[in-house]
Amino acid sequence: MISAVGLSKQYGKTKAVDDLSFEVRTGVITGFLGPNGSGKSTTMRMIMGLDRPTAGKAFVNGKKCQELKWPLREVGALLEAKSIHPGRSARSHLVALAQTNSIPKARVEEVLDLVGLSQVASRKAGKFSLGMNQRLGIASALLGDPGVLLFDEPINGLDPEGIRWVRELLQALAKEGRTVFISSHLMSEMALTATDLVVIGRGKLIADTTVENFIDSNTVATVLVRSSDSSRLNEVLAGLGGSITAQDDGSLLVTKIDGTQIGDAALSSGIAIHELSPQQASLEEVFMELTSDSVDFHGTTDAKAAS
Repeated sequence: MISAVGLSKQYGKTKAVDDLSFEVRTGVITGFLGPNGSGKSTTMRMIMGLDRPTAGKAFVNGKKCQELKWPLREVGALLEAKSIHPGRSARSHLVALAQTNSIPKARVEEVLDLVGLSQVASRKAGKFSLGMNQRLGIASALLGDPGVLLFDEPINGLDPEGIRWVRELLQALAKEGRTVFISSHLMSEMALTATDLVVIGRGKLIADTTVENFIDSNTVATVLVRSSDSSRLNEVLAGLGGSITAQDDGSLLVTKIDGTQIGDAALSSGIAIHELSPQQASLEEVFMELTSDSVDFHGTTDAKAAS
């Protein structure tokens, strides 16, 4: 398990992390979300003992990382894919890590095979693509077969096959009862991968909940309706207390009453229903709405301004 208690980090007058407290459960994948500059990487570095907190504490299995006797056997992390000596081969890099934690050399070959780098294990890391470095970073994290794993943007530079591989790997690791903490800017992928979420903005906690609850508690239940007589159905549903928004294609977006009430009302009024479907906001939509005040830089979609 990972836990942060009142975690803060200040650089001069800037608070990168501000009184952050949360727990990451075992056996599930927890997504760590926040806009650029929100403090995600700094938080992960403090958990790993690479940055000293200004205040608060971070624990892995109830201990600070610095207190772990054999750290690679308890916690593995990919925080920066390029943090590998460019003159070392993939195999020699992993062998060096294994020797520092009394990990059998045979384990090096196992993780190289697991991440698909066996055929290029003798190649210098400086010649690797970003995607290959990501795979080597994941191999490093898994080397000690730890029960706790942290990954900061692990799918950067990976092709679609690689992204799917990482997703399935993380899901398999969580099913084995490990603690998996992962940050990513790809909301669609996080929606497919994560069960829990920790969301921060400007270093402060915004949400610590499940993906399902994060979406449901921050959206209004909406039903899309298509019918043979939208105008009359609009009147009928408004009479039941529904809030209706007519779309350009003739469909209706209805809130405040559910699909069963809509269907019964249409049947009683002799109006044929062609479609009746609940609409759910995406993780990306909810995230963008809740973190809009925490974004430091906003671009424009005005084509004239860009030309």
